[in-house]
Amino acid sequence: MEAHQVIEQTARNAYGRLLSYLAVNWRDLQAVEDAIGDAFLAALETWPKIGIPDKPEAWLVTAARRRLIDRARRTRVSESALPTLIAMSEDTQRLASSNTGFPDERLRMMFLCTHPAIDPAMRTPLMLQTVLGIDAARIASAFIVKPSTMSQRLTRVKAKIRTERITFELPDAEEIPNRLDSILEAIYAAYGSGWDEAASADSPHRRLAEESIYLGRLLLQFNPREPEVNGLLALMLHCEARVGARHDEEGNYIPLSQQDCARWEQGMILEAERYLHIASQAGEIGRFQLMAAIQSVHAHRLWTGQTEWEAIAQLYEGLTRISPTLGALVGRAAAVAEAYGSERGIALLEAIPSAEVVSYQPYWALAGHLYKRMQRKEDARLAYSRAIGLSTDISIRQFLNRQDAEI
Repeated sequence: MEAHQVIEQTARNAYGRLLSYLAVNWRDLQAVEDAIGDAFLAALETWPKIGIPDKPEAWLVTAARRRLIDRARRTRVSESALPTLIAMSEDTQRLASSNTGFPDERLRMMFLCTHPAIDPAMRTPLMLQTVLGIDAARIASAFIVKPSTMSQRLTRVKAKIRTERITFELPDAEEIPNRLDSILEAIYAAYGSGWDEAASADSPHRRLAEESIYLGRLLLQFNPREPEVNGLLALMLHCEARVGARHDEEGNYIPLSQQDCARWEQGMILEAERYLHIASQAGEIGRFQLMAAIQSVHAHRLWTGQTEWEAIAQLYEGLTRISPTLGALVGRAAAVAEAYGSERGIALLEAIPSAEVVSYQPYWALAGHLYKRMQRKEDARLAYSRAIGLSTDISIRQFLNRQDAEI
């Protein structure tokens, strides 16, 4: 493999781990990002000449750490961190000369991003960018805001961390429950970003789904009885079990209701069911448990041969009461339409404020589907047109085009 390919692969696969390893011991997040960027530039300049190091990650950390030390010595604003950086240098040298795996500090870094001084609304986006390496445009899409707006907000948060010299500290045990929601949200958002790229197993975004499940397992080890952690892991595993059935051999998109259950990963479904059962023992209903329960009902088609839409509609009713997100409201409308008829479903869909759905593709895809069923042909065409224009996955665009052509 060529040097630039190794560098690109390392950036995709290890950026979050590199940043977290350095940032947990350094208060200036922007400085860490700059140092890692400089390290990758140095790799691009030197690796083609000297060869690819045996441990690329350790080489990059060493280069980034040197830049941080140089900066600290120049500015004298972070002298208290110098002993830590020097100790990290020794750790890096030890890792480079041994078979020890590079430490994964991402879960710790996610807790650090929940510092009380950081705006709660920005904690999840901050984690997504710094820990999971998701760019501002994809984060903006997940939160349904403009990319420029999200980029500005992230820049302000990092500036606040730097100017107010916020010291990242791990929360005390009693603080963890209050900080957990942002971490769960970040892992789920990262999984959703990877889920969007399920058609390509080699896609860097698709690997986010696998990394998200890994982080979910790490979080479960940290807090094995927390019902929402179990619920999130169950949710991701249920969705992951169906990845192979979302497209046929020609790459055509297949909606959930039409998927061949035989192509679902039964072992993963059973694992998800175990986590959902553990969550239920706590007697505390939460958002991720309800979302996992919805997927569990879908999964039972594997054994019963049918989908219990009334049960799904009831679960969505509970979900929208405790977490009325746009996705939950659209999902409820879809379930109600299947259980009780398109008219009731479209009534729920049309009750969502129009300003909130302008750029929300699932809304327009469902609207097109229901209008088509109801023979409201012009409305269906307009809705499908909006959905097609908002789709980033070519297989979904092609699917929607076929649905539109049938009107």
